Amino acid sequence: MRFLIFSLFFVTSLFSQEIDNSFITKFEYGAMLYDNPRGIGCVKCHAKGDKPVIIAKYKEKDKKGKKLIEKSIIAPAINNVSFEVFIDKMTADKTESKIMPTYFLTDEELKSLYYYIKNINKK
Repeated sequence: MRFLIFSLFFVTSLFSQEIDNSFITKFEYGAMLYDNPRGIGCVKCHAKGDKPVIIAKYKEKDKKGKKLIEKSIIAPAINNVSFEVFIDKMTADKTESKIMPTYFLTDEELKSLYYYIKNINKK
């Protein structure tokens, strides 16, 4: 009987590492953060994250002040960015970029968000 119980425990522990039995999965938590990370959601500018998105277009005078040049503010694709670059951009001093909002996310939230971004188009 002991052997049977031990065998069941051993087999169960082997498979439990592959199954996520938590209330909310890392992917679901990342999706929630992507939609609303305590501020403007990533989805507003990056959509599904798989291609650049034009946020706004505007016109600016050339250096001589005579001709109007059309310019765009573009949110880049983010699904292929490395974790190091992702963390760098998410924790950067915002004087560097006046477009990307400041987020105050924990390390675990950043990991979940990155996991979601890497897997958003696979589901």
